[in-house]
Amino acid sequence: MSTATPTRAPQHDTSSGEQPGGGRVGGGLFDPRQLLTSFPDAVRKLDPRVMVKSPVMFVVLIGSVITTVLACADPTDWFGWAITAWLWLTTIFANLAEAVAEGRGKAQADTLRKAKTDSVARRLSEDGTSEERIPGSQLRIGDRVVCETGDIIPGDGDVVQGVASVDESAITGESAPVIRESGGDRSAVTGGTKVLSDRITIKITTKPGETFIDRMINLVEGAARQKTPNEIALNILLASLTIVFLLAVVTLQPFAVYAGAEQSMIVLVALLVCLIPTTIGALLSAIGIAGMDRLVQRNVLAMSGRAVEAAGDVSTLLLDKTGTITLGNRQAAEFLPVPGTTEDELADAAQLSSLADETPEGRSVVVLAKERYGLRERHQGELAHAEWIAFTAQTRMSGVDVDGRKVRKGAAGSVIVWVRDQGGQVGEAAGELADRISQAGGTPLLVAVEDGDGARVLGVIHLKDVVKDGMRERFDELRRMGIRTVMITGDNPLTAKAIADEAGVDDFLAEATPEDKMALIKREQAGGKLVAMTGDGTNDAPALAQADVGVAMNTGTSAAKEAGNMVDLDSNPTKLIEIVEIGKQLLITRGALTTFSIANDVAKYFAIIPAMFAVVYPGLDTLNIMRLASPESAILSAVIFNALIIVALVPLALKGVRYRPTSADRMLRRNLGLYGLGGLIAPFIGIKLIDLFLSLIPGIG
Repeated sequence: MSTATPTRAPQHDTSSGEQPGGGRVGGGLFDPRQLLTSFPDAVRKLDPRVMVKSPVMFVVLIGSVITTVLACADPTDWFGWAITAWLWLTTIFANLAEAVAEGRGKAQADTLRKAKTDSVARRLSEDGTSEERIPGSQLRIGDRVVCETGDIIPGDGDVVQGVASVDESAITGESAPVIRESGGDRSAVTGGTKVLSDRITIKITTKPGETFIDRMINLVEGAARQKTPNEIALNILLASLTIVFLLAVVTLQPFAVYAGAEQSMIVLVALLVCLIPTTIGALLSAIGIAGMDRLVQRNVLAMSGRAVEAAGDVSTLLLDKTGTITLGNRQAAEFLPVPGTTEDELADAAQLSSLADETPEGRSVVVLAKERYGLRERHQGELAHAEWIAFTAQTRMSGVDVDGRKVRKGAAGSVIVWVRDQGGQVGEAAGELADRISQAGGTPLLVAVEDGDGARVLGVIHLKDVVKDGMRERFDELRRMGIRTVMITGDNPLTAKAIADEAGVDDFLAEATPEDKMALIKREQAGGKLVAMTGDGTNDAPALAQADVGVAMNTGTSAAKEAGNMVDLDSNPTKLIEIVEIGKQLLITRGALTTFSIANDVAKYFAIIPAMFAVVYPGLDTLNIMRLASPESAILSAVIFNALIIVALVPLALKGVRYRPTSADRMLRRNLGLYGLGGLIAPFIGIKLIDLFLSLIPGIG
């Protein structure tokens, strides 16, 4: 897999509030002012056609309507009006959580809309000899358009001719321009971006209204967010629990009548609302929206919520070596002189021979000679009388002829031939050094000189594909998460093994072809594992489509972006590790708040049931461990707490539970202890405090 050099490689903090286009929304991940601005949307969501999508909150809505009717029948019943008011607030607060999450998405969408302009396209005729100017909205798939300096690219497509510098800041938020060219893995361009230099011909690959920006706007607004399988399963569970508690409350009234403690309909509705899992029912949608939102904050566009969830369950991670695990360009690591030559002499010749080599490898030789051996970096201009030999793919050498000396540096085979052509001999030491470097997974470059003493090899430069800082630690984290990492590379097995050992990956696939990648993914999936991988080329498209989480680079081809279910706007392959962490955070947040919600219901049981029947059955008073002031105060306190806890948990639902790389067992024990036990204790404290406050109000205590 060929990976383009990323325009940037930021390491976002979990609390980052960055948005596409470089803007920010609100005051970071959660701004209390968003509650106020989203309140009108929350009220509009009271439409029963909207509420029915959440069975739990639909029941609360029906309960609110019933208590409203009963309260109107007896306007003097302060208890009925108080319960009614707080039930309506419970419903609105549930909608508020979703409205806040959607509101942040709309703010991001507004930023993206600013980048979407009605551009004019210069469409080429079929024979390519003439142009016509048409609105960008009239372009169709297959049309070819020309863009020059200053033009806005009218639609998504691939560069089929030319090379240009393009400003993609409207999409990625990165001000540095990127290069887009035909025939490679950096051919894809996005409508709404701007050509800064040169001329390119683009083949349109999307219909108007279905461009990349259009899809981004729909997704971040939540318009295209479908419920994931886990969400659907949890909704079914919550609906089942609601039905169970509904039946329990319905059958409770006959027993109450028999015992001589008939309960009012308002009390029964309050009991039902407090027992059903309203907390997680209210926050479930917001958790899902916020999960996709956190990806957008890191400039990753998820095509579906299913992909985000799948990222949380990934057990095998396929990572390209070049640009992901390593820096992508081989760097000079050391100079190894042959016997009879000093390191300083070799370093001086290596630097001199590399001045005409503009490749990253050549530049690294100059830097190493300067930093390690204290040689001043020279420039071609200082040696005006020298004859420079530039590096080419054909000669595979660079060098200089100056002051009667000829200095060459390049691939071992090329330099050996040059030395022999100059009448010199190549000793065994040079070959042994080159073989040793190759066996270690490096690339040897020979340095030779021809002067009055004849032609000879001075030594070998060791080029290494440098592993990025911190990669071993990140792979250790993934291992603690139970994720197996596999490095994919086109290198030979010897080089691949050396890099894999240094980086700390679990396994590697050397000399990988598209068929090899597909076979590896299918083999992992056959064992019941979910697989994630990154890619940017057309040859990666089959594997991206096969993977459970396929992250395509924005710099890549249209085929790769269509095949994947996520697109990284920064084109930073290491982002895949962050995506997995965000997916796990989404699943953990949902599980933690579900645990908290169910534990809450157990605690609220101890507040309401004793209050309902303690008068008839004095023995039940032992369950009144909170010693609440009165039956009315106990029931009202539970209803108020049930409403306020939703608002209190909105920031956690949006931000997500903090994720720590650890085993599933430890994570389960931690969440049960924190959110299970916390869910039991919080209602006792909260309801008691509310009861103490209510007891100060005349007529209630």
